[in-house]
Amino acid sequence: MNNDPEFKAQALPKGVMLNGYPDSIGKSLSDTVELLKRPELKNAFSMFYILPTFFNSDLDRGFSIIDYNINEDLVSPEDLGDLNELGIQIKLDMVLNHLSVRSPQFVDLLQKGNASHYRDFFIDWNEFWKAHGTMGENDHVVPHKKHLDKLFMRKPDLPILKMRFPDGSLQSYWNTFYQKVEFEEITAEDFKHIKELDPHEASNIAQSIKVVIENKGQLESVDMHEITESNGKLTRDELISIVCCKREFLGQMDLNARSELVWEFYDETLRKLSEYGAKIIRLDAFAYLHKQPGQSNFFNRPGTWDYLKRLRSIAQKYQLTIFPEIHAEYGAGIHKEIAQEGYPIYDFFFPGLVIDALERGNNKSLLRWIMEIKTSGYQTINMLGCHDGIPVLDLRGKKVNGTYRKGLLSDKRIEATIKLISDRGGMTKNLYSADGKKIDYYQVNATFFSALGEDERKLRLARAIQMFMPGLPQVWYLDLFAGTNDYAAAKRGRTAGHKEINRTTLEIIDIELGLKHPIVRDQLKLIRLRNISPAFDGEMKILKSKRHRLHITWQHPEATATLKADLRKHSFTVYQGNGKDEDEVYMSFK
Repeated sequence: MNNDPEFKAQALPKGVMLNGYPDSIGKSLSDTVELLKRPELKNAFSMFYILPTFFNSDLDRGFSIIDYNINEDLVSPEDLGDLNELGIQIKLDMVLNHLSVRSPQFVDLLQKGNASHYRDFFIDWNEFWKAHGTMGENDHVVPHKKHLDKLFMRKPDLPILKMRFPDGSLQSYWNTFYQKVEFEEITAEDFKHIKELDPHEASNIAQSIKVVIENKGQLESVDMHEITESNGKLTRDELISIVCCKREFLGQMDLNARSELVWEFYDETLRKLSEYGAKIIRLDAFAYLHKQPGQSNFFNRPGTWDYLKRLRSIAQKYQLTIFPEIHAEYGAGIHKEIAQEGYPIYDFFFPGLVIDALERGNNKSLLRWIMEIKTSGYQTINMLGCHDGIPVLDLRGKKVNGTYRKGLLSDKRIEATIKLISDRGGMTKNLYSADGKKIDYYQVNATFFSALGEDERKLRLARAIQMFMPGLPQVWYLDLFAGTNDYAAAKRGRTAGHKEINRTTLEIIDIELGLKHPIVRDQLKLIRLRNISPAFDGEMKILKSKRHRLHITWQHPEATATLKADLRKHSFTVYQGNGKDEDEVYMSFK
């Protein structure tokens, strides 16, 4: 546990949290606000986690931030005022690791090069690795193998994006996550102003460029050298000028947390989020922020802890609760480290454990995790579905310092779960080694309802279990309305399009019809109990039961709530009481 005399564990609020994009329902946040005002949702939610299209962004459905100003196409100050009047607190994201190439800081860097005030705001890949690698033929340093092998890859290539600067130089910047580089087709017409070239030569050059871009997605210096050398009438500068005019690029550029300018930016951002009315801030991609040659680029120590401590001191100034978002194997024990430092943790283990329990009719693995939360005093935020996929990697064991630590599920059962969800239409997302080979599954993208075989009894029971879990329940808007896999959206999606399978926009007519559907109304009734009953401020007890059953009770002097469930039949009964008289049936499904 943290021995810092100034240490104070951060507490999460009580209640239930809705989760969605500003335009997940209708056309803008105002439509979700109107939904929350309806009598059917009265007392259902006390918080709303609004995903980052709340801000100005351009890629990865909001997680490539241009700036932290309100996206006026989707959000208005009036919406925030209405949420406040409804007594609904706001949770927002702060994307620690990166900003968009369209951010004011990166735009300034592109325009001014080394003369930019922000020249150290992002991570120059070659500068970072110059003493720890060798320069390759394509203008970027390749780290020595001992360093390269420690890099944790989110895509099948080096984590860089190459940018053309005003002086014509091609510079590589650290780009851990998504990028998109697109070229309009270069034709012979683009070379007509170069008098030395005849139409046939211009056509041949255009075709050569087309082939290189189709194969590599980018024109490297070596490619330009070959094209200009083979022709002899076209200069390198002329070729660069033509290519740059035809290129559009997007990317999430990693921030250089060694720069004090970055920390000034973090302070300014947390102040701004507080002014919007946010109380909880999720630190997205925080584990990638601290980078040091010789260490992994994922949650290295002690640098990551130093950064988090500094961030927490800024957050406290603005009366914000921050919590780091991280995906890692259970066996790695990172969730325990984070909790011991006084931070709430995201319960990414819960979704897979619920699917396992409902499909096998067995409570063992789920109860093991519930008891760990209870006995260790973790503060958790749990969910069934979310804007991302259903976590898989998180359930695994891991070898740490030569000792293997068991996972929450065996590899065999994890593989069976992946196959089950995939057979039901889910799409897998992978992790990669430095040489581009797949090394593991990461998550499976599917709606939680489709992952359960679109079985309403399973979804209803899954929601009941969630409402009786310790921690703060977070409810994905699409799960609430029993959303199914959206294959068309996944197919037409661009970068990370597979995630769109679980991000369907619900029109107002979908809401009207959904609110009449028993599966929606039943979930709301369960959510309402958790949100307002004093029982859940009391003590949680796990009562002894057979392996195919769950028996959980919450006791408070003013109220009690009990769940009795059959994991095989997917039936359950919820009881409630006032703490004095005999409990009554709140809802029952046999």
